[in-house]
Amino acid sequence: MSHQNTPADRLAEVRDFFTPRAADWEARFPDDGPAYAAAVADLGLRAGDAVLDAGCGTGRALPALRAAVGPAGTVLGADATPAMLDAAVRAGRHRDAALALADVTRLPLRDGCLHAVFGAGLISHLPDPEAGLRELARVVRPQGLLALFHPVGRAALAARKGFAITPGDLRAEPNLRPLLARSGWELTSYTDRDTRFLALAVRQG
Repeated sequence: MSHQNTPADRLAEVRDFFTPRAADWEARFPDDGPAYAAAVADLGLRAGDAVLDAGCGTGRALPALRAAVGPAGTVLGADATPAMLDAAVRAGRHRDAALALADVTRLPLRDGCLHAVFGAGLISHLPDPEAGLRELARVVRPQGLLALFHPVGRAALAARKGFAITPGDLRAEPNLRPLLARSGWELTSYTDRDTRFLALAVRQG
């Protein structure tokens, strides 16, 4: 009988991938800060908002998210890899957000408590992308916002990794739009160029 690759297996694979890379993650991508800040700006947060950085990693988006919502806002960072959160603390990002070790497909948050979710490099690492996006929709209020971001576009990322883009790439607009729709989101903006990938969506219902 063939072994089923369960969500728990896939979550373990994500942790196995990121744990040995956490310590030098920032050094590998030292110039991404302005791209994160620009993506956060496009999310359109307001002072006092509550926002989650889902799969926050070392927390590169957290200072920009804190600046956007101000001292009265709430910034949460959730990641499933302890080593990534440790790196975020070493970088001082815990001063900008409350950090939590959490699987973003099972968040310890009540329904509709957030104004927005920011997710950098998130889709490709979700054990079950549709279930993960549905969980993000659960914790965001109706008409709340989602930003799916990567500091380089799909083609540039594929070239960096040495492979070609496939038609099944979840981040391709023809795949991403219906995936978001099935998960409670409406895609409102889509950008995919060498220096940026950013998909913005609004929570339906």
